[in-house]
Amino acid sequence: MTHADLADAVLLRACRREPVPHTPVWFMRQAGRSLPEYRKVREGVAMLEACFRPDLVTEITLQPVRRYGVDAAIFFSDIVVPLKAVGVDLDIVPGVGPVVADPIRTPADLDRLPPLTADDVTTVAEGVRQVVGELGPTPLIGFAGAPFTLASYLVEGGPSRNHVRTKALMYGDEATWHALLDRLAGIAGEFLRVQVEAGASAVQLFDSWVGALPLADYRRYVLPHSARALSAVADLGVPRIHFGVGTGELLGAMGEAGAEVVGVDFRVPLDEAARRVGPGRALQGNLDPAAVFAPWPAVAERVRAVLAAADGLEGHVFNLGHGVLPETDPAVLQRVVDLVHASTAH
Repeated sequence: MTHADLADAVLLRACRREPVPHTPVWFMRQAGRSLPEYRKVREGVAMLEACFRPDLVTEITLQPVRRYGVDAAIFFSDIVVPLKAVGVDLDIVPGVGPVVADPIRTPADLDRLPPLTADDVTTVAEGVRQVVGELGPTPLIGFAGAPFTLASYLVEGGPSRNHVRTKALMYGDEATWHALLDRLAGIAGEFLRVQVEAGASAVQLFDSWVGALPLADYRRYVLPHSARALSAVADLGVPRIHFGVGTGELLGAMGEAGAEVVGVDFRVPLDEAARRVGPGRALQGNLDPAAVFAPWPAVAERVRAVLAAADGLEGHVFNLGHGVLPETDPAVLQRVVDLVHASTAH
């Protein structure tokens, strides 16, 4: 299937703000996380190793599409994969997250961040090609971590609650900060481009930690670099989704970064998010991932509330307001997919 063959896919139509037969739905972190078949295929295989094995990537990416009938697949990878590919000494530690052996904090450290080339991620491109070959009419979403979030891991040396070192560098050495984010924008943009050229029909730029910043700081220190990462695929004609966590105050500015779709976390209702983002953008979201642990009548009520808040939007892609939690019951996600499809069919 080429991009042209998939142009009528419901997800892509919604991203382009065109009429759809039903609201499309997919889940962030649907590839793996809560699925028993995922845990089985990952047994004894480290996360990063799995990300560089096309056979595993293909199987894991396809699992939620087979199980749930979602309207898109999200490529199985991790936001630190392109950093690993350019030679950063890091590992994904179970229960912790990405841990960087030698954090990047000075101008000299930037020499350890060379540009990403397609040759660095040939197995990723092969994984995309294999997945697309299996998906048929279902579009594949490629993704990358946004420059701020990648910088946070690199500067802190791992996950951080308060981003103390990140902000100290950002405020205290603006030249080094912008040089770092410029390199990361290039890496993220090329990573997106490789996935689209291998067959992905849409991309998502994840800025997991940028909600730690006030709006003025976002505009000054982050927005130009996120825009550059997204612009790397602007000529390829695929919808771009831009998502961050805790970004209610940043939604308008995030919409300016260039993506056709703004992802909204669960803290801001979609009708209010649309007011903040302004016209000309579709929205994605935004059921609280913890809500699916409630009894089904309560879950269904909240799904319908999301759909009601999205009524009248120019374009809406139903999703959680962040990723699937590992303890989630897959049977509940199945019911969510079915309810969204049934409630919005016309």
